[in-house]
Amino acid sequence: MALLEVENLSIGYHSQKGYIHAVEDVSFSLEAGKSLGFVGESGCGKTTLGMALMRLLPPNGVIREGRMLFEGNDLLKKSDEEMREIRWKKVAMIFQAAMNALNPVHRIEDQIAEALLTHDPMCSKEEAMKQVEDLFVFVGIPKDRMRDYPHQYSGGMKQRAIIAMALACRPALIIADEPTTALDVIVQDQILKEIKSLQELFKISIIFISHDISVVSDFCDDIGVMYAGQLVEYGDRQEVFTSPVHPYTKALLSSYPTVTGEKYKLEPIPGETPNLINQPSGCRFRHRCPSAGVSCKTESPVWLKLTPTHRAFCSSIR
Repeated sequence: MALLEVENLSIGYHSQKGYIHAVEDVSFSLEAGKSLGFVGESGCGKTTLGMALMRLLPPNGVIREGRMLFEGNDLLKKSDEEMREIRWKKVAMIFQAAMNALNPVHRIEDQIAEALLTHDPMCSKEEAMKQVEDLFVFVGIPKDRMRDYPHQYSGGMKQRAIIAMALACRPALIIADEPTTALDVIVQDQILKEIKSLQELFKISIIFISHDISVVSDFCDDIGVMYAGQLVEYGDRQEVFTSPVHPYTKALLSSYPTVTGEKYKLEPIPGETPNLINQPSGCRFRHRCPSAGVSCKTESPVWLKLTPTHRAFCSSIR
């Protein structure tokens, strides 16, 4: 049985302008110890999906339908108190904005120790601090910086502190939402390598959220490509990265340079994403798709099973 199975998940937000269809009918599964990357443009629903898995949507967010089975139990049926027991202990998150995820008036060591003390009543303050010290060693922060405040850390150190916090209770699943945002490329590479090594060391499953398909293809076992709230291609990284099928996946790959520049011509994706309040008929990508046909204007896409592990949500490629 998969560690996580998401079935037909639809999520939206109530706004002054109307209901926003942020995530529509998304399904996927994740095996224990594996990593799954979700990639797509800003606003495609990646972060909404991650926050829904943690049951941390804002007040105007609503999970309209679907199931989120974690270890066989539907997270949507859990009470708020039950979810508080699950968060950090079984499912943790590396948030996109590290500075916003840390309390500016509390020392870093106290914030990480709080998670340990909350989920293990038998753990003493001294034992918690020793575990925090070990975590700092794991993520590469000097022990003498444990008592610092968030503003005393660089961007890379803050991100490492968030990783240490996510690892504190040895969860089975970590959701990493753009964990290298706003970091320079050298620090990005260091952080990604650390996350990968820690995943292998602790046998943790990871959902990796990013707008960079090249990073996801290098880091994850499986890839899910999202566009305008929908999952449009799904498969293992070799299939999706080397044999993309959906026009949007191809466009994403073409919008990033390669070392040789030979496989894909560097091209931007024209146009804009559709309005998720007044949804267009037919395929959501058709206005930007070079392969769109007449039927794409009115007919909703269907899933095409390409291999046992690779599928695409498109009618024009049948």
